[in-house]
Parts: sequence; C-alpha cells; structure tokens
Amino acid sequence: MGKIKRRARKVRQPVTPRMTPPVEHWSGDLPDTAAEQYYPPQLIRVNEINDIWMELPRYVNHGWWGIWLFAFILLIPLVGFIIFVLEPNVIFLPVLLITLTLIIFILGTLQAFLLKIVLFEPRGAPLRFNRKRQKVYAYEYQRGIWPWKRWPVQVKVFDWADIHAERVQMSGHAEWGHRIYCAVCKPGTCEVVDRFVLTWTVGDVSAVYGLWSHCCHYMEAKPVPTKPLWTDRPRDWTPFTTVRWPEDIDKQSSTAPY
Repeated sequence: MGKIKRRARKVRQPVTPRMTPPVEHWSGDLPDTAAEQYYPPQLIRVNEINDIWMELPRYVNHGWWGIWLFAFILLIPLVGFIIFVLEPNVIFLPVLLITLTLIIFILGTLQAFLLKIVLFEPRGAPLRFNRKRQKVYAYEYQRGIWPWKRWPVQVKVFDWADIHAERVQMSGHAEWGHRIYCAVCKPGTCEVVDRFVLTWTVGDVSAVYGLWSHCCHYMEAKPVPTKPLWTDRPRDWTPFTTVRWPEDIDKQSSTAPY
C-alpha cells in the first residue's frame, strides 16, 4: 500500500496557465529567466543587435504576392464597370444606375483596402529591446476595415520585468506551428494588462523557445549569438518605407539612459 501511495504522489499534475487571463489557445508558459530556459539562445531574424539595443522584425506569414495578384484581378471588373457607366451612348434606368454605382463603390473600397495593405502596411513591425533601460518597445499597426480612414501606428513601451511569454500552437488550415505571445502584467503579479506578439507562427518549436531564450539572455546582459537562423527577407515588395519610429521613441529606444 505504501508503494502505491508513493507512486501516486509522483503522478504528474495537469499544467495550468500562470497568466490571468491566459492567451487564447494557450499551449504553455515559458520560463522567465535565462537560467531556466529549455533551449540555448538563438535569433530567428534580426535587424540590429549591439550592446545597448536589439531590434527584431515580426514578419507575418501571409503571401504579399497573393494580395497583389488579387488586387490586380479585382481591378479588371472595377475598370469595366466604370467604363460601362461612363459610356455616353448608354441610357440607364435610375435603379440600374444606382445599382452599378453601388457595385463600383464596393469594388473600389475592396481595391483600396488591398492596395493599402500591400503598399503601406509595416513590413515586419519590429520590437526593440533596450537592455540599458530594461524596456521593450513594440511597433503596433492597427489595421481597420475601412480603407478611407487612417490606420494608426502605436508604439507601446513596457518594462521588461513585467513581461512573461506564452506559447500557442497553431493547427489550422492556413498555418501550422508555434507562436509566442508576450503577456504584460501588473508589477509583481500574473494579471495581464496587455499582450503583443513576439513572433508569428514558426514550424519548429525549438526556434520559438530559442528566440525567447535569446531575449532573456540578452536583457540579462549574458552572452548571445548575433547570427540569426534566417538572413533573407520575405518577398513583400513595396516602394515605400513602411516602418517609421517616432523621433523621440527612436532616440530613447536606441540609447542608454546616461
């Protein structure tokens, strides 16, 4: 009987989230310090890394060229309807004219939505880690559904001590792999007040664990590798500069406090 009791005590208890509330589709919490990490530090991609600050790009997984293609295909019926409506030799009934105008407006709005994404959406909206200030700067882009309105950029600044990492396993038809979210909590608690993505979906779980390990090692001023796993950039052509840090934040996030 004693042996059975001892074995029962060794039964592994169910793992539950530490954060309140946990991230949607939570799969696990990651350790908070460099000493506790499961994997050695390893960058996935990096824009800049030095003794003061590090900038990591966060590239999304959707295909930009697919959006370009869809926008081009959509342009054909849009132009066709416009030419038809403007044809001087055709007389329209009021109901038909209103219907065609509505169709043109809907197609034009969708076209503007797609073009706004492929031309102006920030590529790899970055995170900056400043280990001298112990701050994290998240470049967040808020995409809307109405293309005629401004889609704002917001830079959020967090204390590194308040950040914890959560892993989500994606298993949908569109993407499969692992994603890391950073939960920002009230100081000294696990009560979440905000979240941001550290990396979008990556197929190799060791890569996402290695990235979080790298962040912890870097912010604790421990040795880290500077060569990333991937040095190429996704094919996301646009003629515009899509990431523009506000001048004051750019200076603060890339300098020491003294």
